[in-house]
Amino acid sequence: MTFLKKIMLGGLVIAAANLPAWAGTTQHGIAMHGDLKYGADFQHFDYVNPDAPKGGRMVQSAIGTFDSFNQFIIKGTSADGLGLIYDSLLVRADDEPFSLYGLLAERLEVADDRSWISFKLRPEARFSDGQPVTAEDVAYTFKLLREKGAPFYRAYYADIEQVEVIAPQQVKFHFRGGENRELALIIGEVPILPKHYWQQRDFSAPSLDIPIGSGPYTLSKFDAGRSITYQLRNDYWGTELAANRGRNNFGTIVYDYYLDGTVALEAFKAGEYDFRLENSSKRWATGYTGQPFVEGRIQVRELHHENPTGMQAFAMNIRKPKFSDQRVREALAYAFDFEWTNRNIFYNAYTRSHSYFANSEMAASELPDERELAVLEPIRDQVPDEVFSKVYRAPTTDGNGKIRSHLRTALRLFRQAGWQLKQGKLVNDKGEQFQFELLMRDKAFERIVGPFVRNLELMGIDVQLRLVDISQFINRLRSYDFDMLVASFPQSNSPGNEQRDYWHSTMADQPGSRNIIGIKNPAVDYLVEQLIQAPTRADLVARARALDRVLQWNHYVIPQYHISSYRVAYWDKFGMPAIRPKYSLGLDTWWIKPQQQRSAAN
Repeated sequence: MTFLKKIMLGGLVIAAANLPAWAGTTQHGIAMHGDLKYGADFQHFDYVNPDAPKGGRMVQSAIGTFDSFNQFIIKGTSADGLGLIYDSLLVRADDEPFSLYGLLAERLEVADDRSWISFKLRPEARFSDGQPVTAEDVAYTFKLLREKGAPFYRAYYADIEQVEVIAPQQVKFHFRGGENRELALIIGEVPILPKHYWQQRDFSAPSLDIPIGSGPYTLSKFDAGRSITYQLRNDYWGTELAANRGRNNFGTIVYDYYLDGTVALEAFKAGEYDFRLENSSKRWATGYTGQPFVEGRIQVRELHHENPTGMQAFAMNIRKPKFSDQRVREALAYAFDFEWTNRNIFYNAYTRSHSYFANSEMAASELPDERELAVLEPIRDQVPDEVFSKVYRAPTTDGNGKIRSHLRTALRLFRQAGWQLKQGKLVNDKGEQFQFELLMRDKAFERIVGPFVRNLELMGIDVQLRLVDISQFINRLRSYDFDMLVASFPQSNSPGNEQRDYWHSTMADQPGSRNIIGIKNPAVDYLVEQLIQAPTRADLVARARALDRVLQWNHYVIPQYHISSYRVAYWDKFGMPAIRPKYSLGLDTWWIKPQQQRSAAN
């Protein structure tokens, strides 16, 4: 009699008790919607060079300073590059919208309704101190992040009901009721922390103790606040994994810190570091000149990408009474003349943002269709009428700098909100002038906000510019101690759980959350949950558009601009694959040319 027949004769209860803990169809990866591009036997991602040489030294710049190697908490200013020392259960493919493949986990099993997901860890996975990565480490990581990590983690992983350690190398996540298709994926992207290291330390306190991770690099040395160096591990357990082949090629990665971007650019041109990602249109248009550029020793390129660009904007703290009125927020937007700014300051480098999901199919750029209306209808009486009847566009001009009609529109909105222009001052019925502070951390941004401030002053508004260092800026941001600032709300090709942290009312009063605006809107809460629970890609797109247009018509921000390419400059020492990933820069697939490695060694 076969073993299977014996189990069957013994009855269902006995059968269930004797089945191995790992049962069911297993997968080598998981996609948010649709199928995986790469099969179980894939050898490497298409956008890498699997034979890329490893070694050499790559130096980048960072701005400001650092005082902590713990990037998971709200205290302290964490150093750049810390992600290099950690591995996650799964790794993202940068040529698919949202697909993940095994890293620490060699396989996974997921419920059809995604109510749970189970991971089988690779037995060879090791932390940098030689200890194995176990299911206990995975469970401990999620407990630690949700209890002592930044508020973001509590929002992001709120739907995890239980983390179950089934075996030393097997862990299972159970989710709360309701469909949250993304949660099974984002769990796979969490850096896994070593329990044996952190249980002896205060996780909630910033520290310059060098942490242990299971990733390809170790933090080898640092000069506090000035420089940090990472070294490729000779004993890295995952070098030959298909998902790693052709990646993590630099032998040494260094981040040197500079006071600001202008100083950093001059250091780059002097050869102090190797690679630069530029975010200033003026520097990009005027600063990349000199003999190294003429001779080709420094390469300058714009690399197109297909990522949503999200929203960069003047963000108002609506916890402050002065910004609580939607008409006031709308009025302030008429003072920002993007077209003049783009022509005269940005060298026409940017595109105006109108959407929180700009540069993607999720942007609400047309009136809602039938699928989207089905999502919006239940909250019709909770959202502005324009949500159903108009397509939002931020105020636009012809770029000549004459915006009197815009200012008249703004003053009309202010009057409706109870503010009057009297003797050159915009005042309320108590005679108090409308005033606010615009908080900044980058002196170079003064030239951008200057014209905006002058237009506000023409309306009788008193604006104070406050420039602070990066540490003070972070602390004030985390405690919501600001009136207005420039903020970015990045988006992915598959938005989901992070939207709670951006917009949900439960996060508005959590210090350190990313709901910096202070939104407490039941309609927004409803749409965030609808987006998270989207069962198909078509539903996700429709629900993202619905959320987008409700955010737009509440005028929470003054939209600025975006660009759909990476502006990079680098000394001619790098090789790179022939195929670029659609959804990332792909710097981790570059390598140092062998002749450059030899020159450096000599």
